[in-house]
Amino acid sequence: MTTTAKQNEITKQHLQTTAMLDFKHPSIQSLVDKRDWAQLSQYDAIGAIYTYVRDEIQFGYNADDRLSASQVLKDGYGQCNTKGTLLMALFRAVGIPSRFHGFTIFNELQRGAIPNYLFSIAPKRIIHSWVEVELDNRWINLEGYIIDSDYLAQVQQSFGKQCQQFSGFGIATKSLSNPDIDWRGEDTYIQSEGIADDFGLYIQPDDFYKSYGSNLSGIKKFLFRYLLRHLMNANVNRIRAKGI
Repeated sequence: MTTTAKQNEITKQHLQTTAMLDFKHPSIQSLVDKRDWAQLSQYDAIGAIYTYVRDEIQFGYNADDRLSASQVLKDGYGQCNTKGTLLMALFRAVGIPSRFHGFTIFNELQRGAIPNYLFSIAPKRIIHSWVEVELDNRWINLEGYIIDSDYLAQVQQSFGKQCQQFSGFGIATKSLSNPDIDWRGEDTYIQSEGIADDFGLYIQPDDFYKSYGSNLSGIKKFLFRYLLRHLMNANVNRIRAKGI
């Protein structure tokens, strides 16, 4: 296989549909058509999709990290892993290559978003990921989509004048007042200062979760799915609506 043919094959893999990246699902196709994202330039499409996932899919906790993109869209909320799945799927739906970068983060950055009375249940290191998107033959890191602007504004209002470097409420950044979260053709980050372990790149998120699973198991996973995450989401929604 020639170098060009090999590169084309790799690019094709970065555009594949999978069980998680189910961008051929009618709900995703309908969204893409409604927003006319496929008619935009690659740069503008990345920006429009990124901003949609950041702000219109609110920060919150889903039942599992391994949900399909269509289920995340149906939920209407998500965190780093689930919002990332939707972001990747939407990029691929308009022909933009995307890939997955897996990590863990220290749980302290979730304190505040996770109420103190539930914090002891959280694992010390939490599965984390960001999305990498290809533009003009280079890969760009996208992590700034995790926290929606309304929620971020409430945290900034409470802490933005007290400190620049900040960790808590689902945020870990060098500049709380002006984090790198807007699309300008460069990397974006909102939790990167809390990274513990780097698990490297994966073309498909499905493969990462086959290797590393999700954050909880057993009774903790059951309690999280049916009780704890609803308490966490109620807390996040209260912060978004009323502040800290």
